[in-house]
Amino acid sequence: MSNRSAFLVTCVATLSLVLALFFSSNPLKPQANFHQLSAIAPIQRCTSVGATRGSRSMLGRRSVGLGFLTAAGSAVMMKKGQAAEICDDACESSLSNIPLQSTPSGLQFRDVKVGEGSPPPKAFDVVVHYTLKVDTPNGIKTFFSSLDGGRPLDVRVGGGTVIPGLDEGLSTMRKGGVRRLYIPGKLAFPNGVKAKPGTPSVPPGSPVIADVQLIYIPGIDDDLEIVGAGDDE
Repeated sequence: MSNRSAFLVTCVATLSLVLALFFSSNPLKPQANFHQLSAIAPIQRCTSVGATRGSRSMLGRRSVGLGFLTAAGSAVMMKKGQAAEICDDACESSLSNIPLQSTPSGLQFRDVKVGEGSPPPKAFDVVVHYTLKVDTPNGIKTFFSSLDGGRPLDVRVGGGTVIPGLDEGLSTMRKGGVRRLYIPGKLAFPNGVKAKPGTPSVPPGSPVIADVQLIYIPGIDDDLEIVGAGDDE
């Protein structure tokens, strides 16, 4: 082996040793915890949409608070060993004491919790959890729940992204509100919903029940002060 080749081999070996020692004492760290990202991401996504209609500076420390809102929304009424419900057994038993309200469209609802602030303007996005139920021969069964996914959903009020009855019910809710909707068939699923494993089918034109929690209205509920979050850069 020539002196030149021996010199190159020695250099490569030395460099490899230095790099190995460096990374063993300074392991690479992930930029963020996966669960933290998955908790904050859906809120930031809808916040960026709301910013085009409301304020323009809605990230930074506010996004930290939104992550907490997502986590809170994901744990709605959870009990050990039970499926998560927006309206649990205690809520169900109290419904008969809550006034039933009706709208000209035929939609009816009961406000389990009214919430605070103003209802969302048309075309604003809202961050919600909701479940949909249908009456079956074996009782009332849930056929959709956003709680199953562990994160809230973005819904544009008046945008036709959900069934008309749910859209109308959301339009008069307030932040933090919880509402039971009784949706007539004409405002639900005219073509029905096919059954999936573990969930019932919805016959065409059947009335459905929806439990809704309005967590947050981007563009309106943005003045969050999070202790210890620091200032925007």
